[in-house]
Amino acid sequence: MDGTEIEIEERSSVEITHISGVRIASEGIVVYNPAFDVTPAENISGIITEKGIARTPYLENLREFK
Repeated sequence: MDGTEIEIEERSSVEITHISGVRIASEGIVVYNPAFDVTPAENISGIITEKGIARTPYLENLREFK
């Protein structure tokens, strides 16, 4: 799987253009607000967790965080 099959949810532009219900961006501004993106594996050098940063080999190093 290379990520091309993953449908990326797009969230409301209000999450970007408003704070506490008050508009902070100009009217008519175009917003792209994906919920997440797909990063190619070769661009990942670590996985950040609440217990620290795991580096390769990921499966082995993430087990140490339990």
